[in-house]
Amino acid sequence: MRHALIFAAGLGERMRPLTEHTPKPLLSAGGKPLIEWHLERLAAAGVNYVVINTSHLAEQFPEALGDGSRWGLRIRYAYEGPVPLETGGGMLNALPLLGAEPFLAINGDIWCDLDLTTLPAEPTGRAHLVMVDNPAHHPNGDFRLDEQGQLHDDGAPRLTYSGIGVFRRELLDGWLETVGNTADADAKPPRFKLRPLLEAAIAVNALGGSHYRGEWTDVGTPQRLAELEADLSHA
Repeated sequence: MRHALIFAAGLGERMRPLTEHTPKPLLSAGGKPLIEWHLERLAAAGVNYVVINTSHLAEQFPEALGDGSRWGLRIRYAYEGPVPLETGGGMLNALPLLGAEPFLAINGDIWCDLDLTTLPAEPTGRAHLVMVDNPAHHPNGDFRLDEQGQLHDDGAPRLTYSGIGVFRRELLDGWLETVGNTADADAKPPRFKLRPLLEAAIAVNALGGSHYRGEWTDVGTPQRLAELEADLSHA
């Protein structure tokens, strides 16, 4: 994979007051902003072009990251406007900046030591999601992963979507019909979640996945950020 998308547009409301003046992906852990960990791993995996979608305090991203040349990357920024477009709308908004090939997408507010070269460059379906064990704050998980690497929206045990996946552009085909003609989907640009598109892919057995058992943290609260900082400082 040569292209990647980093979701970095969220308001970080649960991280306040830390995010009142700093976007969540630019908060530091282990001596560097969360998003820099992703950029380093993307570069190490052979990715050379990264799109970062932005909204909240958007101007801080190019100030902190520049054009990506320090990591051997080319960075483009996809501004969503003052209100984030959710994951589905954000991906759709960034799509014109991404190539025709499958691309890797990562949530900017997670930390994970996954070797990104282990991910499939060509998903067997519309997308391949990296799943992890359910954290305490999300005990019921998201999807069930079978022995053939297919994801399902029923049954148990369920795993949690890590916020890392490989996506084909086709996942967004017919997105409006899938998410419904809601007020937000009718907006310019449209705002909608990715989940309905994933469920639509599951319905036709077109969503694959893998179970990662390594280190992963959803850095959603100041407490979890402090815990990650403590873990990295003792690593």
